[in-house]
Amino acid sequence: MMTSAQIRQHFLDFFKSKNHHIVPSAPIVVKNDPTLLFTNAGMNQFKDYFLGNKKPEYTRVADTQKCLRVSGKHNDLEEVGVDTYHHTMFEMLGNWSFGDYFKAEAIAWSWELLTEVYKLDKDRLYVTVFEGDVSEGIPASTIALAEWKKLVPEERILLGNKKDNFWEMGDTGPCGPCSEIHVDCRSEEERKKIPGKDLVNKDHPQVIEIWNNVFIQYNRLKDGTLQALPTRHVDTGMGFERLVRVIQGKQSNYDTDIFSGTIAAVERITQKTYDTGDSKQAVAFRVLSDHIRAIAFTIADGQLPSNTGAGYVIRRILRRAVRYYYSYLEYRQPLLYQLIPLLSAQFEQVFPELIQQQDFVARVIREEEEAFLKTLEKGLKRMDDMLATNEKEIPGKAVFELFDTFGFPPDLTRLIASEQGRSINEKEFDEEMQQQKNRSRAATTLDTEDWIILHEDAATAFVGYDSLSLTTRLVRYRKVKAKGKESYQLVLEATPFYAESGGQVGDRGSLQFGDEHIQVIDTKKENNLIIHVTTQLPSQPGAEVLATVDSSTRQATTIHHSATHLLHAALRNVLGTHVAQKGSLVNENQLRFDFSHFSKMTEEELQAIEKLVNEKIRKNIPVQIEEMEKENAMAKGAMALFGEKYGERVRVVTMDPHYSVELCGGTHVSRTGELGFVKIQHETAVAAGVRRIEAVSGEAALQLMFQESTTLNELKQALKNPAEITRALQQVLHENAELKKKIESLETKQLNQLVPELIQNASKVGDIQFIGAMVEISHADALKQICFQLKNHLTRYLVVLTANIEGKAQVAILIDDQTAAEKQLDAGQMIKQTVAPLIKGGGGGAKTLATAGGQNPSNLQQVIDSIRALLS
Repeated sequence: MMTSAQIRQHFLDFFKSKNHHIVPSAPIVVKNDPTLLFTNAGMNQFKDYFLGNKKPEYTRVADTQKCLRVSGKHNDLEEVGVDTYHHTMFEMLGNWSFGDYFKAEAIAWSWELLTEVYKLDKDRLYVTVFEGDVSEGIPASTIALAEWKKLVPEERILLGNKKDNFWEMGDTGPCGPCSEIHVDCRSEEERKKIPGKDLVNKDHPQVIEIWNNVFIQYNRLKDGTLQALPTRHVDTGMGFERLVRVIQGKQSNYDTDIFSGTIAAVERITQKTYDTGDSKQAVAFRVLSDHIRAIAFTIADGQLPSNTGAGYVIRRILRRAVRYYYSYLEYRQPLLYQLIPLLSAQFEQVFPELIQQQDFVARVIREEEEAFLKTLEKGLKRMDDMLATNEKEIPGKAVFELFDTFGFPPDLTRLIASEQGRSINEKEFDEEMQQQKNRSRAATTLDTEDWIILHEDAATAFVGYDSLSLTTRLVRYRKVKAKGKESYQLVLEATPFYAESGGQVGDRGSLQFGDEHIQVIDTKKENNLIIHVTTQLPSQPGAEVLATVDSSTRQATTIHHSATHLLHAALRNVLGTHVAQKGSLVNENQLRFDFSHFSKMTEEELQAIEKLVNEKIRKNIPVQIEEMEKENAMAKGAMALFGEKYGERVRVVTMDPHYSVELCGGTHVSRTGELGFVKIQHETAVAAGVRRIEAVSGEAALQLMFQESTTLNELKQALKNPAEITRALQQVLHENAELKKKIESLETKQLNQLVPELIQNASKVGDIQFIGAMVEISHADALKQICFQLKNHLTRYLVVLTANIEGKAQVAILIDDQTAAEKQLDAGQMIKQTVAPLIKGGGGGAKTLATAGGQNPSNLQQVIDSIRALLS
């Protein structure tokens, strides 16, 4: 039986024999494309070729691409692992023709590979061809049909409609008819009952598409019309996991050797057995073996888990995996990170970036797991509070809050509720989720109009390394609307404006059309286009344009970029070669550099790094910049960044060949002396295993030193110019701490006297003692302290204490467990529903003790009266 590694290699070797250039997978994390967070199809890295923004180096290309999908048809995250053939991360095998071969060759080669190299049974294969669409005036794919008739009996060729056999990149952009190849994996007995052709494109789990040949012939405009493209392309995609399943004769993707090693490792770790069925335990095994790939490769490509954007997607995937092993494999400690060595070894030859960062990736995953396991525990305690009531139905709003605030999974809430004979208000929960989605969609919606093309075949050239001003022409523009604001995107034939990339911000400046000046507020890169963002369009777009970059801003930014290279090299020298860049921001005000390191840096390490960087600056080292083949650059020891996509030729920036050699497309000084000096401002933690340094150089460093010198002089004056400023400051702090202790001691005595008074003035409501009072205190924590003391002297009680502290309202509510249960009272809900609106503030807490703060202290007596009314 062919292994998955052999199957992948056969694909690449086959197309290499057909004169295709084999290219590496692009990073799974997408940059310079506002329409995507992740690579979700093999064609993503070639979009520029299809859009005509860039000419391909090779007209025939093949690869295996890491892809990630967690939304859309058949890609709902919550369904992955439930069935046997959908995944979050998957490999897409593909071959492309950019204006080279077309339908005849693509069809013939796909059939040759499947039937002669992989030896698939021809009688189990079906093909589909686009039948045309009268409403859009798109003709049927007669050429594809004719080519398939040469290879396949007509009864195995099926006509497909626009939904199934017309591929589109999105709402706009390149598109065209496609021809799919499907395979029937059912038993002979099942095949005799129902012909395979009747199940093609019917979502049958054993009659599946394995290869799609897309013939890109059109461009979809915003108004929905189609334009014929001047050059036709072939874009094919074959799901690797499905292909391996078919060749290895398995009924599930998870039974192939792509996943079986991971599943076996999970069995060893958890001491549970994978039964391949539909049980929650079986689903858990599939979830873990799928999700660990998506998590590991996105982190290796530079995307750390976070609460926004792509990072939030990774965090969701990781937390779903934790939830499954926690709930269904009864494993209560970090598990996923233990799978990284196995996964790294499995993909070492095809995706080496994981094994190169194995320790870092495992560390990040472990810390994420530990954090979420704590969250699960907090959520379970909150669930206990919800279930302590007598309500049969848990409010959907509460379930959503548990999910949104604590990250507690809704289906785990459902499971726990059902075990207690409860249900949740699904309608209310769905409404809350939909509102959240609407808010998120509104925040990210980008309404982009079609490009207005002034010069169809004009190339876009960047000349900003050598010039900050030049005369050029506008070649295309469009209007964009985001968050209710309109802006315009302009593309020039040649431009000195640097587009945001590699951590360096985009240039600002001006475009002069005759006497008309238009400000460029930002410069961005979209695929291969350099886009100048403005708030207005020129009245004469066809006029000659003088493009001028703001030179002072560019120079300050350039200084910080070169300083970043010196800092990166110093970090590796002082801390070790495990240091790798994980993110950066370079602008005119500062540099921010994120790097892999697992502990807080000492003061001695920071000083050593700063000293080394400034030594290199004082040596005034020439900065050498040259273009060369990537292989030659790597041989010189150039550092490449994980998660970046490099071409065959790269730009190498050298600041002393024995110190700093990096691949970089940013702008740089000509000699290190131009930096003046570098001063580190902060060193902090960003994420698990990632530290951040913020620093300044050039004029920004000088301004920082002026500010610090002024602050120091002011401090000296305030301390009466002592001979030893540090000792004098320590003495002041010591005296201040002693005074605070005395004040706290006096306050404690005051509170001790206050407690008996409050108890004496308590009123009875039935058998419950009610204490409601406005007290004089100096800090909000004192309210809690009083509550804790009262608790030791009372049995059945409801206490509401208020205070006006420096014009701000403070409230604390205390209830005993029996009263809370009998009267169905919840201190946290009372704060939110009754107190917060009255004091114009907010707060919360547990069921029996909660606090609030607000801007309006005038209603504190009303707060007391309102809470007392709840007992009647």
